[in-house]
Amino acid sequence: MSTVLSRRSFLTGLSLAGVSALAACAQVPKELGAEPSLAPLAPGLQPQPAVAEPVAVVEPAANASDYARMYAAVTDGDFKLPAIRHEAVDAKYLRQLVDDPTGEAPGTLVVNTKEKHLYLVLKDGKAMRYGVGLGRQGYSWKGRAVVQWKRKWPTWTPPSAMIGRKPELEKWRTGMPPGLQNPLGARALYIYKDGADTLYRIHGSPEWRTIGKSASSGCVRMFNQDVIDLYDRVPSKTTLVVI
Repeated sequence: MSTVLSRRSFLTGLSLAGVSALAACAQVPKELGAEPSLAPLAPGLQPQPAVAEPVAVVEPAANASDYARMYAAVTDGDFKLPAIRHEAVDAKYLRQLVDDPTGEAPGTLVVNTKEKHLYLVLKDGKAMRYGVGLGRQGYSWKGRAVVQWKRKWPTWTPPSAMIGRKPELEKWRTGMPPGLQNPLGARALYIYKDGADTLYRIHGSPEWRTIGKSASSGCVRMFNQDVIDLYDRVPSKTTLVVI
């Protein structure tokens, strides 16, 4: 495992890279009344932590019909997510049960930035593996942290620097409502370390073709169907390891 970066060295790295480069994953939901910050949300503004529940082992997909079911169109709240063309995706990035390669305790999340895989460690030496897409920010931090809290259909507020580069985003200065084109997708997991926001996010994406690839911006992108599945499996305070 990589050496955990101190908060000071992490922030210094961000300063060198330019915090303004942070894009979709860097924002605290506008409806929580907080501006993007490295400080934790004020007490009372954070959603209540999810109740921890045992992680259930799900059988791996055996054939194309299972993948068709897993990645079918689905109605989620007020939104209908379109089906994902799973046959056009390299099979190694589709959700599947595998032997755990991480050695971490059950319930831990592990992001392997080289493989572009996210693992949820299960019992009995197994793990649920998901494909992910990574942007610049997805490679910018490694270490151990926690899923401080989670949000369904989050809003997204582009930084002022991004609006300066892309004036068409001006209309979202006060926040882009949840929806099928929102860069954070159907779910977002917000990663904190030592009580401070790392600016690191695991989130859904409307751009399903970017899964398994490197993108220009963003943290850890997942198929919307996969991030919904992950969201339902992990409670707040889940340990995250990025390697």
